[in-house]
Amino acid sequence: MIEYENLRKFNESFFPELEESFKKTLESGWYVLGPNVQNFEESFANFVGSKHCVGVASGLDALEIALRAFDFPAGSEVIVPSNTYIATILSIFQAGLKPIFVEPDIKTYNIDPEKIEEKITDKTVAILVVHLYGRCCAMDKIMKIANKYKLKVVEDCAQAHGALFKNQKAGSFGDAGAFSFYPTKNLGSLGDAGAITTSDPDLAKTIKKLRNYGSEIKYHNDLIGKNSRLDEIQAGFLQVKLKRIDEIIGHKRNLAAIYSSKLKDDFIKPQVNQDYFDTYHIYNIRHPKRDALREYLLEHGVKTEVHYPIPPHKQKAVQNFFEGQNYPISEEIHDTTLSLPISFFHTEDDINQVIKLMNKFNA
Repeated sequence: MIEYENLRKFNESFFPELEESFKKTLESGWYVLGPNVQNFEESFANFVGSKHCVGVASGLDALEIALRAFDFPAGSEVIVPSNTYIATILSIFQAGLKPIFVEPDIKTYNIDPEKIEEKITDKTVAILVVHLYGRCCAMDKIMKIANKYKLKVVEDCAQAHGALFKNQKAGSFGDAGAFSFYPTKNLGSLGDAGAITTSDPDLAKTIKKLRNYGSEIKYHNDLIGKNSRLDEIQAGFLQVKLKRIDEIIGHKRNLAAIYSSKLKDDFIKPQVNQDYFDTYHIYNIRHPKRDALREYLLEHGVKTEVHYPIPPHKQKAVQNFFEGQNYPISEEIHDTTLSLPISFFHTEDDINQVIKLMNKFNA
């Protein structure tokens, strides 16, 4: 069986350092907002190319807090791609704002810059871009639009640690970048964790308050904040793994190159473009008979995933907000996409076995 993911195998080579990090934290007696968090925040800000990083409890909290930090009027509109993960949409609602969907580019799966301006109204306050699957959006065009209309830009970088567009890293383009360190990410913790990057010192100060009950000084609460702090244990683990993030990304890029070069053209493969340095959190292909292909691979010992089977506008939790709206490009992606095994623990032989099976698929 070739598993889609196995977190024990992913983390096995990190075990000695992770155990040492835990031991040090345990013995220190400092478990909340201590030196591990500060050290990781500094290291990750340097990695991204931002001046500040604020650790929070999850990727969803990172998005929500980033949006809340701007103090937009309730009900303001935020432009967002129609094919993102539900967390992106939930963060907008939880910040008291209204998501406005823009269809993605069918070739990149990221928001189509050519379709953004037509959705801008006098209520639009921000563009929330999503660097899906480990590829950056076309940030030059997006930032030009944002500057033209004086809109804030928040980057959802949950799948894009280390991804670059024209040699600039995800999380350093907009006003804020929101990261998830969920265990399956290229830079994953051993639990929930997240962070927000920004080069705006005032925004960073506000974000720090919002993650900690709205407080900068203990028992003095300036804002309606929440408890969303990156804990010391996870920060220590992330610091260990950050040292090898380039190795993780390099391994996955190598596996992706094998897929791209050997898979038949029956499968729609990720495009490669010299302006983009893709990190392949997910290696997705598309096929009109996706479900049959997935069942065929499982019958032959290969597990896959679908990211994602249901587009946001059809999710029960929020579908009433999008009644009567149609997003055919998003639906086509959600109906045909399939994520192939591409973890840090997978070998070239694993990938070649998957390719051999796929190239024999006839539906």
